[in-house]
Amino acid sequence: MNYKKSAENIIQAIGGEENIDAMAHCATRLRLVLNDESKVQEKQLSEMDVVKGTFSTGGQYQIIIGSGTVNKVFAAMEQITGKEASTSSEVKEQGNKNMNPFQRFVKMLSDIFVPIIPAIVAGGLLMGINNILTAPGIFYDKQSLIQVHDQFKGLAEMINIFANAPFTLLPILIGFSASKRFGGNPFLGAALGMILVHPELMSAYDYPKALEAGKSIPHWDLFGLKINQVGYQGQVLPMLVASYILATIEKGLRKVVPTVLDNLVTPLVSILTTAFVTFLFVGPLTRTLGYWLSDGLTWLYEFGGVIGGLIFGLLYAPIVITGIHHSFIAVETQLIADSTKTGGSFIFPIATMSNVAQGAAAIAAFVIVKNNKKLKGVASAAGISSLLGITEPAMFGVNLKLKYPFIGAIIGSGIGSAYVALFKVKAIALGTAGLPGFISISGAHSGWLHYGIGMVITFIVTFGVTYSLSFKKKYREVK
Repeated sequence: MNYKKSAENIIQAIGGEENIDAMAHCATRLRLVLNDESKVQEKQLSEMDVVKGTFSTGGQYQIIIGSGTVNKVFAAMEQITGKEASTSSEVKEQGNKNMNPFQRFVKMLSDIFVPIIPAIVAGGLLMGINNILTAPGIFYDKQSLIQVHDQFKGLAEMINIFANAPFTLLPILIGFSASKRFGGNPFLGAALGMILVHPELMSAYDYPKALEAGKSIPHWDLFGLKINQVGYQGQVLPMLVASYILATIEKGLRKVVPTVLDNLVTPLVSILTTAFVTFLFVGPLTRTLGYWLSDGLTWLYEFGGVIGGLIFGLLYAPIVITGIHHSFIAVETQLIADSTKTGGSFIFPIATMSNVAQGAAAIAAFVIVKNNKKLKGVASAAGISSLLGITEPAMFGVNLKLKYPFIGAIIGSGIGSAYVALFKVKAIALGTAGLPGFISISGAHSGWLHYGIGMVITFIVTFGVTYSLSFKKKYREVK
């Protein structure tokens, strides 16, 4: 392959050297910040053998090239343009400037929650294993595995503690990540999280029960104020707001406190002020808002039923295109942390139906397309990848490009989502939203069975609709 020629063609197709603001690459993609994305010649890029797909997200225009090739094309681009490679953080920063306020907010949530996903996934999957050991009716009729084989009871109890730890102590994880994102000291954020889950406080899980039972809530009497001694275990919104306040106070103090006193005064005043304000009014207010959010979303899913699932399933893929789906991580985390009340997250099963639909549409395109070997190759690999939970190659490299597979995927996703909504399928863990996602699904109400049936329905409907649409006159030229 002539990498220099490929680089020249790419530069020409994206509007020339002057249209490149910043550029970098990852393992498979060119990550570009362009001054004007409207100058990009999508058709010209799609016809290049070296280009496997393109998409725009987070203020970056990304060109999928492939492992082992992207670095060589990028090196040629550097040589031609004379521009030095930017770091990933620099490209992100430049890309953020091209976002509107809402996009920046979604990106902020993504930056906070993506780093802590491994801990949440680990805890969630351990919940799935605990569910296998303790749920009745999986291996034995009306009995759980540990009821029949009590030698596994100790193991189940250990796994239950391991699984709950990331959710019970969730404010510590969020405090670290959010404070870092807001420009503060992440260890101060973690310390604030520890304060909010201190074992001397009434547990957040016991607080609603105490209110319902009419029991008195422990409190501090301070300056005529009664401040509840209630923790924030498993809470998302209170810790997010508290971390922002903490980082803001810390940054403000560092500007005015003399250097010789900075290490003493700044942490002390930041933690003391933020913790006091949080327990006084920020925490109770945001706790209530968090309850309303999780209860409201659960109500929509429970009572919206088939119609609610259908609408969400139809809209999920378009939401992914906008990037708004990254904000769902915060909502899912709260729903799963409150799974004893909410039953888990309804977003995960619907995300799975959407991912399976994108994969089925790409596989259908592989069968339908006859005269484009490059597209067939991308469609086959991307289709399998999407079934396993990675949808970008299928969505941006095949389905949106051909249009009719994307339409088929939306319809299939809607039908499959309506089915899982009908049977109230929910996830008790974050994980891979695709074929491997069974372990994340609650076994209650035959959740695993209906999750699997939902994927089968989604695949069949998507494939059938996509194949049928391919016979319409306006789509025939893509064959």
